Amino acid sequence: MFAFVRMAGNLPTIQKTFFRNFVALFFAVGVLLKNHTKFEVKGKMNNAVIFVRAFAGTIGMLGNFYAIDHLVLSDASMLNKMSPFFVIVFSFIFLKERLTAFQALTVAGAFIGSLFIIKPSFQLVEFFPALMGFIGGMGAGLAYTCVRYLGQHGVKGPVIVAYFSGFSCLVTLPFLIFDYHPMTVTQVLCLLGAGAAAAGGQFSVTAAYTYAPGKEISVYDYSQLIFTTILGFFFFGDIPDGWSFLGYFIIVAMAVLVFLYNNVWHKAEEDNS
Repeated sequence: MFAFVRMAGNLPTIQKTFFRNFVALFFAVGVLLKNHTKFEVKGKMNNAVIFVRAFAGTIGMLGNFYAIDHLVLSDASMLNKMSPFFVIVFSFIFLKERLTAFQALTVAGAFIGSLFIIKPSFQLVEFFPALMGFIGGMGAGLAYTCVRYLGQHGVKGPVIVAYFSGFSCLVTLPFLIFDYHPMTVTQVLCLLGAGAAAAGGQFSVTAAYTYAPGKEISVYDYSQLIFTTILGFFFFGDIPDGWSFLGYFIIVAMAVLVFLYNNVWHKAEEDNS
């Protein structure tokens, strides 16, 4: 998805976001019809949470796409991968899940790692895209926390994806109408490719966070860094600087430590007790 979004060229971020979600909406509705699943969300709390999921996801995607267009591809990807750490934070705040001192330290470590990628400076041209990428990761983290809640309370995955995709299309449509940029056939194909890739990823992520605790699966999401680094190098000639690689190492190291703590060390302690 990241590669296709970049390949689409110099188009407004909102226009790219609309077409990405329009394709995902098409897939989601198709799954609903195929499985004869009703598009319904029961309960006031579920309706409120799915709205937050859609709103946070839309903000996160806009920030993410802006970063993709203005940063090295792997930098944009890594900032988006701050989302699992925000899941830990938001799960503690909103879902009242336990936050250990170890988890708090790894979240702080990941934040420090993100600073090496963002490289805060007074040069707005360089700082702003990185900040948008960080906000994109924050929005995705809140969205995944909501997905976790909705999955635990009986809302089907395809319904969540369809709601989010439809919401994002409605929000971005007015901007698209008033600031539409004509597209070539290649750009249309790239955005269709981005939408198809994103739909597959969205269904997979939604299923993962629905059926398993985020603490057990989030580390696997970091495999995306491998693919974006390779694709960024071969398709766009992107070469991250040394500070970015240091940031990657710190964030991935924190993710691995959290995974080991939740699934190996802490589990062994529980078994022994």
